[in-house]
Amino acid sequence: MNIEIWSIGKENESFIDEGIRYYFQKTKPYNQVELVIIQPSKKMATTDIERTKQQEEELILKKLQPNHYLVLLDERGKQLNSVQWSQQFQQQMNQGTKTLVLLIGGAFGVTDNIRKQAKQCWSLSSLVFPHQLVRLMLAEQVYRAFSILNNSPYHHS
Repeated sequence: MNIEIWSIGKENESFIDEGIRYYFQKTKPYNQVELVIIQPSKKMATTDIERTKQQEEELILKKLQPNHYLVLLDERGKQLNSVQWSQQFQQQMNQGTKTLVLLIGGAFGVTDNIRKQAKQCWSLSSLVFPHQLVRLMLAEQVYRAFSILNNSPYHHS
């Protein structure tokens, strides 16, 4: 199963990139993970929140394929602990999911249509974090989930 982390927004700061590469490298023996940053073009910029969300929806739907299993990350989503994350990954692998997409929406969230397209909605926390930090935290949690599935000593409770 491929895992893709999709994030609306600008490129990462170098220190965030370094951390993400670190966790992706550690995950590589278990599973392939890729970060896809979806950057709306500057000419699409608007102060209209609904229009911004609509433009971001168009970019997301252009990338979304029938073989993708979309999980939306949202502070109002279901909060799972690390073991439950690993169980979700195992379940998707068992069901033959080709590509698991973990979507970090834009600054104003996502449209109802994207929310409906998502098979699940998860939350990292009820706190709100900057997108770049969420990308790094997500990279770490993916590594943690695979370390749990492979009985690595990284995760201990």
